[in-house]
Amino acid sequence: MNRLASATSPYLLQHADNPVEWWQWGADALAEARRRNVPILLSVGYAACHWCHVMAHESFEDAETAAVMNAHFVNIKVDREERPDIDAVYMAATQAMTGQGGWPMTCFLTPDGEPFHCGTYYPPSPRPGMPSFRQLLAAVAEAWQERPDELLDGAKRLVAHIAEQTGPLKESVVDEAVLAGAVGQLQQEADPVNGGFGRAPKFPPSMVLEFLLRHHERTGSEVALSLVDKTAEAMARGGLYDQLGGGFARYSVDAEWIVPHFEKMLYDNALLLRFYAHLWRRTGSATALRVATGTAQFLADDLRTPEGGFASSLDADTEGVEGLTYVWTPSQLREVVGDDSAAELFGVTEEGTFEHGTSTLRLFGDLPEEMRVKLLEERAKRPQPGRDDKVIASWNGLAITALAEAGVALDRPQWIEWAREAAVLLLRLHVVDGRLRRSSRDGVVGESAGVLEDYACVADGFLALHQATGEAKWLTEATRLLDLALAHFASPDVPGAYFDTADDAETLVQRPADPGDNASPAGASALAGALLTASALAGYERAARYREAAEQALRRAGVLAGRVPRFAGHWLSVAEALQAGPVQVAVVGADPALRLAAARGIHGGGIVLAGEPDAPGVPLLADRPLVDGGPTAYVCRGYVCDRPVTSAEELTAQL
Repeated sequence: MNRLASATSPYLLQHADNPVEWWQWGADALAEARRRNVPILLSVGYAACHWCHVMAHESFEDAETAAVMNAHFVNIKVDREERPDIDAVYMAATQAMTGQGGWPMTCFLTPDGEPFHCGTYYPPSPRPGMPSFRQLLAAVAEAWQERPDELLDGAKRLVAHIAEQTGPLKESVVDEAVLAGAVGQLQQEADPVNGGFGRAPKFPPSMVLEFLLRHHERTGSEVALSLVDKTAEAMARGGLYDQLGGGFARYSVDAEWIVPHFEKMLYDNALLLRFYAHLWRRTGSATALRVATGTAQFLADDLRTPEGGFASSLDADTEGVEGLTYVWTPSQLREVVGDDSAAELFGVTEEGTFEHGTSTLRLFGDLPEEMRVKLLEERAKRPQPGRDDKVIASWNGLAITALAEAGVALDRPQWIEWAREAAVLLLRLHVVDGRLRRSSRDGVVGESAGVLEDYACVADGFLALHQATGEAKWLTEATRLLDLALAHFASPDVPGAYFDTADDAETLVQRPADPGDNASPAGASALAGALLTASALAGYERAARYREAAEQALRRAGVLAGRVPRFAGHWLSVAEALQAGPVQVAVVGADPALRLAAARGIHGGGIVLAGEPDAPGVPLLADRPLVDGGPTAYVCRGYVCDRPVTSAEELTAQL
């Protein structure tokens, strides 16, 4: 019996018709493994994952393979996006065993959930250095029958080893020397030819770029800005960015940003929208403006749900073929445009840059809008990738932050409205009995409890919306979430350390606590950033407590920031905002020009809030009167304030 038909996850529903007798994760599944005295086969993936689809077609849809799985294992399927806690626990085990990780993730567990063998993708036939999936199943089943005590002991040792390796980091200050050192290390790791950091595959380093931009704003570092410019331009003109429809793919399989892994994730695009809007704000880059605008429109056109939230992702595959929607041949372009101008502009050749003579689109000049629209209309006639339309709280929080900040800076009220509607959905649907739930779909909230990144990113989104709209309720709701996070996720033994799951969440074999910034901010770094922002917006009593908590969390990440800055981008961004104050601008009185000057002149991590003097529930506007009866701006850095100014020109000069 396959038990996935009732799931809310589109990924689980993709497997609902498999001949495998899948269970959803839960006490019932573990109890069944104990009753049968068989191992658990845990398969973890997500809806937009190309190799997850491949393994599903090769193995999980195969009746003979399914028969072996059903006979010897209790088979559990998990959507990593719905249950990041389960994913984190068993990814740590996979990396400890194999030295690498990824999805699909395939783990064999004792009936108590302790892992004893882990891996990722397994093929249907043996390959050099890799057994077939069925060979693996047979070997594990035989080992369980013949030497179960050995596997049980090994699992306990592995769990103990992971616990030793994943404890809180020692305190270490993130000061000016650490920030400058991080820039120097990133310069050494940068690709001077193609932009980005390291070798292929290359992921968009959105949080590292945000840090470097903030460092440039605060110190004037030309090295930091050059790293930003090189990478931002390369990504924007490469195949990673959808030159026709906007939005970024998950990563580039090559070092030159030519061929993407085609899935488009909400978190990537939210973080990159925010970064490119900040880059435009600081440099006036035409490329940054084009990309920020295109990415915001992509979020609205392709990921917005009927309920007003944002869907998780678009699939890497279309009808089982990777990139089918997006790639072109010269003749296909010629048929739409009428000549070879598009092929030349996009670097599309007869040999192709992708597969079977097709090419991704890279931009080698200025793209005429008429050409873009024509090609996009033609592409819309093709089969389109599937959409995982579940709404993830934390990723929507990132999108709310990006749209609210970019909407104010670029003077796009519609973007702020999209952010507000997503926030309303989260507040209406995802807050259940006062606590935050992780996901929803089609207006129905899921059962999974929110993790630390959910509380932190949603709170940060609400704080950005509070600044964009001046509405007091978003500050109230943000601080309520932050207070819950401090109460339920903080380590009771180690000041400044946080777990990713709440103290009353489901107990797993390990309580995950990953401090590293990877594809999205770590829960703890997102919390530190939200706390710092809240400290500049909340009333005095809370402000001091929030700032101290942010500083304490940052000290716990100092070792990470100093040694591996590529995996501490958000931590370093928070540290830059802390070094800068953060800068706060309160604009009292209705003056759009003054507010726009503030939004465009502020440094990354800074605060801009406009409204009437002493507006109820808005502490930043308290005791800040109009000057000579006219609109006025107040600029403060930390606890030091400049004289109030009344013109956009004066404010720009102050900032």
